[in-house]
Amino acid sequence: MTNRRCAAALSRTLLARTTAMAMGACLVVGCGVLPGGSGGPGGADTLTVMTFAPQDSTATNMPGMPGMAKAYERWVNSKGGINGRKLRVLTCNERNTATGAADCARKAVAEKAVAVIGSYSQHGRAFLAPLEAEGIPFIGGYGVSSVEFQSPLSFPVNGGQPVLMAGAGHQLGRTCAKVALVRPDTLAGDSMPIQLNAGLKANQMPEASDIRAAEDSAEFSVQANEALAASSGTSGKGGASAKDGKGGKDGKEKGCVAAVLGARTETFFDAFRRADSDNRKPQVSSVLGSVSQALVDRTGGKESPFEGAFVTSWYPVSADPLWTQMRNVISDHAFGDNAVDPDDSGAQTTWIAYTVFSEIVKRFKEDEDITGRVLTRKLNQSDPVKTGGLTPDLSWRYQDMRAVAGFPRMVNGRVTFQVVQQGRLVAQPGGESSMDMTKTLEQAPRSS
Repeated sequence: MTNRRCAAALSRTLLARTTAMAMGACLVVGCGVLPGGSGGPGGADTLTVMTFAPQDSTATNMPGMPGMAKAYERWVNSKGGINGRKLRVLTCNERNTATGAADCARKAVAEKAVAVIGSYSQHGRAFLAPLEAEGIPFIGGYGVSSVEFQSPLSFPVNGGQPVLMAGAGHQLGRTCAKVALVRPDTLAGDSMPIQLNAGLKANQMPEASDIRAAEDSAEFSVQANEALAASSGTSGKGGASAKDGKGGKDGKEKGCVAAVLGARTETFFDAFRRADSDNRKPQVSSVLGSVSQALVDRTGGKESPFEGAFVTSWYPVSADPLWTQMRNVISDHAFGDNAVDPDDSGAQTTWIAYTVFSEIVKRFKEDEDITGRVLTRKLNQSDPVKTGGLTPDLSWRYQDMRAVAGFPRMVNGRVTFQVVQQGRLVAQPGGESSMDMTKTLEQAPRSS
């Protein structure tokens, strides 16, 4: 062998050894992982995701959402994961602040999450910007922020606040002579009257009185008196007083008060009962998330002041057999976490969101790398996803989007009409038990 050939052979040997040593060092320190990929902590066969929600804040808290996510993680991993891939769920306290929401999103990016799933935040712009920059999809948020229905990386599983408020307007429009709405004085709350009025208008009803309240207030006596006065006026159609017992020519007799204040709804209705010294007892109403089965139980069950209240929801009543699998998972894998209530709308939304995520992951080949961007592309192109009847089949292809002004990502406009009877939330008897509010919202003014 010539000197030149010997030198070349020696050079190749040294290069091979150097490459092997570098690869070994990478394995030790964990380098070489692409942002947003499935090769985060836990290896290439682990899918890292995040669920965040406010906890221990002075306003609305949703501890059942991260609790449900962790129970889902234990359950799915006990079955071998999703298509052989282990699920790693991160949770984060959003604290009901824009800073907290952004911090949670940045943590998802840092931990190389492939998706954020089933989370709650009013601060959509704060958390979606970091996720969009890294191509991380937001699957099945609670729907309280309008940006969740605008971002191309958001994949909502329900119609959020817009369909609940429009549904509440429809539910009240069939019964009430006048309606007063008590809602938070926040950016998210500013669109509530527009959406409620869309449902009222569909029933030829005048607009509701708009009564604002501080989101974290502990005193609602002023708002209670305003609501009582506003709901006791004359009917916009028949001209008769709502409190004279006769109603208008359409037969609507009751004044109605809808309060949508999250965790503060109970506090408001306490003040409202004290304000109603004349025992006028207008029909009270709210939406899923502000009134729940747990709240009815806690305030007396059959003797609860919410007995007879109207409630608009996205999903079937919690006693429906469609929720059986979720209830079993909570029972077997929540490990005594009392925050995970199968009747809670946050836990229900998180369950549906993780169901969607799992069904989409199953459409990948076993050896196919899953990143946030790849997952987003699959969500945008996939055929409809089934959720076991809890929602209509869900799909976010271009042809599936609705023409709701300000909410182009809305694909599910269904609501269910419920009422508290004998201390239980049940389907409202008589008439329609559910309805798609898409057409109603399409005719409403832009609200965001």
